[in-house]
Amino acid sequence: MMALTAAGLAAAPHAGSWAAEPFPSDAKTVTILVGFAPGGGGDTWARWMAEFLRARWKTTVVVENKPGAGGTIVAGQLARSRPDGYTVALATSSPFTVAPYLQKLPYDPIADFRYLFQFLVSAQPLFVRADAQWKSMQALMAWAKANPGQLFWSTAATNGATHIATAAAFQAAGIQATYVPYKGGAEAISALLGGQIQALVAAEFPPFAASGRVRLLAESGPDKLPGYPDVPTYKELDFPVSVPIFYGLAGPAGMPEEAVKAWEAAGRAMVDDPGFKEMLGKLSGTGAYMDATAFGRTIAEVNRKMAKLVPDLKLAN
Repeated sequence: MMALTAAGLAAAPHAGSWAAEPFPSDAKTVTILVGFAPGGGGDTWARWMAEFLRARWKTTVVVENKPGAGGTIVAGQLARSRPDGYTVALATSSPFTVAPYLQKLPYDPIADFRYLFQFLVSAQPLFVRADAQWKSMQALMAWAKANPGQLFWSTAATNGATHIATAAAFQAAGIQATYVPYKGGAEAISALLGGQIQALVAAEFPPFAASGRVRLLAESGPDKLPGYPDVPTYKELDFPVSVPIFYGLAGPAGMPEEAVKAWEAAGRAMVDDPGFKEMLGKLSGTGAYMDATAFGRTIAEVNRKMAKLVPDLKLAN
């Protein structure tokens, strides 16, 4: 706790340094960092958001992808960024609530960031190819238990919340499965369709489910999957872990309040935009806006839970 307090105090002087500047300025570029590869669900949302902000703020907005390490590379870069509001990152569950309890990282998930707003809770089901032999999650797990090490599976974010939840389910059932890491959901989808893996947990399923190329077996979060009432959730299956996967934006600690309020207002306007609702239909998820205070409080609460949960699982990938 002392370390968190010290880090938070160290970041505080930055706020005054940038407070005099109006935000946003059309002379400055806004950069949205994305810790996942182009083409995935998070990247798609970030690029739509960049278009929305260009129209709203009449300024240059770019998306910068730095995939790898479950999004922690970008989180580390964000923590070191100039806290003027012009560099933000897509905030997802993995690097901000799970990875800090799996490995030593160069940032503190609470003290080093200002969480700006949440805009979405993402559907992240486990699915297989449509021609796979398994018609249900129970059938998949029964086969995997009878064939140790022969089930090859992945997620869109290694060491992310869905990785933790699915590995915990396998561990609780006595299943030895082989996890295969990829840089993002788009790459993992290609691997699934190409036969390199047999099961995947990711947000990039909608077009493949709609075209009949994949079969959904379970939703990793606690809420039902929109449009798929017969697909059970991990919670309904009594799996040990089932957590909602959030998407939001975060900046470095010490951002001026004027910038924070501008981002909050943009987030509120974004979720009310007809284009946002159209995106929800394409990518499958639930709009769930939270302002900076509520989002920051939620992140802190999830971190407290993960700090207790993750070490107890003793997961082996």
